[in-house]
Amino acid sequence: VVADDHPLYRDGVARALASHPEIEIVGETDDGRQALELIREHGPDVALIDYKLPGLDGVAIAHAVARDGLVTRVLILSAFTDSGLVYEALQSGAAGYLPKEAKREQIVDSVLACARGGTVVPPELTASLVSEIRLRRSDDAPPLTDREREILNRIAAGKSLPEIAK
Repeated sequence: VVADDHPLYRDGVARALASHPEIEIVGETDDGRQALELIREHGPDVALIDYKLPGLDGVAIAHAVARDGLVTRVLILSAFTDSGLVYEALQSGAAGYLPKEAKREQIVDSVLACARGGTVVPPELTASLVSEIRLRRSDDAPPLTDREREILNRIAAGKSLPEIAK
């Protein structure tokens, strides 16, 4: 399954994948919810999913696939390569993360590697991903809720407790 909301890019990726004798495209879509439906319907070995999609994003799809115990391995393809996004995608169950600048051969090889059970993170993303892992590991404090952050911001702004309570 190939899911990307840019038709020309999706078509190019699908053609590149279909040109390989070991790869068969069972579905294409521009919508995250439809991508998840195609995964459930066809049970492909790999789903190549854009990080940003209408309906559900790639991370939500990876999470749903992992949560539901589906056999499909999700490979995220994105123009965004921030280490936090890569970390979040992998933690949610994605089998890999590729930048959209990846060459045709790299995309095909990555899909095949995921189908064989591998995890794909290209070298240009690994250094920042390792830093992200270390950063998150050293932070023992639990994350604050939106409400807790709001209260801290009001305290920092010098508001009194009665003002904050209002």
